Amino acid sequence: MGTGDKRKQIIDDACHVLDQEVADKSGLGGMAVKAAYAIVKGIKPGFIGQAVDHLLDDFLDVLAPYIDEAKQKNVKPGSLILENRSKMANGLLAVTDRKAQKADNAVVRKSYEKLRPAAQKHVEAAAPRLAQLVDKYENA
Repeated sequence: MGTGDKRKQIIDDACHVLDQEVADKSGLGGMAVKAAYAIVKGIKPGFIGQAVDHLLDDFLDVLAPYIDEAKQKNVKPGSLILENRSKMANGLLAVTDRKAQKADNAVVRKSYEKLRPAAQKHVEAAAPRLAQLVDKYENA
């Protein structure tokens, strides 16, 4: 996906989506997500953006089949992401699972491990915003 302004905009938009998703969480599970996110965000300025940048290419590999199929069907890829949200979430979480296992930062690794059991439902819940983000950049 390169290193230019377009990539930076995608990363900024993805961080905004992530911030919105975390802000929308409620209940005890939401409190845990918000607390872990605050801890990870506090590691260093720009850490979340760097993490998104680090994950972006692998995430795009997971999303590519939906984008390709959408082009063949002449529909927006977001619609296929929504239809296949469970499978899409599994694919994205497989990426983060691999990365978390290799994380040097113990705080990041422990925060991830604590939240991982509920991650599937959170990623699936984020599908509408993710679908909008993919649709925004589908021809970018």
